[in-house]
Amino acid sequence: MMMRRQPLAAGVLGPTDRAVLNRLQDGFPLDDQPFATVGAELGLTEQEVIDTVMRLRDLGAITRFGPFLDAAAMGGAFCLCAMAVPEERFEEVVTLVNAHDAVAHNYQRDHALNMWFVLACDRPERITAEADAIEAETGLAVLRFPKLREFFIGFRVTA
Repeated sequence: MMMRRQPLAAGVLGPTDRAVLNRLQDGFPLDDQPFATVGAELGLTEQEVIDTVMRLRDLGAITRFGPFLDAAAMGGAFCLCAMAVPEERFEEVVTLVNAHDAVAHNYQRDHALNMWFVLACDRPERITAEADAIEAETGLAVLRFPKLREFFIGFRVTA
């Protein structure tokens, strides 16, 4: 299933939401009670932090909460992929593509190449196998754009 997000209405995010969003972008404590640690820093209880994270997810302010693992550092690989999907088949194809565990995320674009997704695999050779399988299932070409060099930009959004 593809998520279709709309901007949040003005005023939906309160001061606690914003404080938690800003704090969690700076890293997550690795201790026995990480939500309590964050709460203590922000003047909140552990449960208030957990409830806020769940609320942010339910609102669509965040799409997920969890670690970002570097497949390449663990011996695997990433590959940016694109497809030209006929509009009348888009929902069918996105369902087929997203059924693959190796698909890390998937975006619709207003472009001839209207579906862009990332394959993240535990072994570099699986990239080819996954992309080939998607081509076989959909009957559409999967263009592959392997990473040549990585640039760390330190992306952060102030809420």
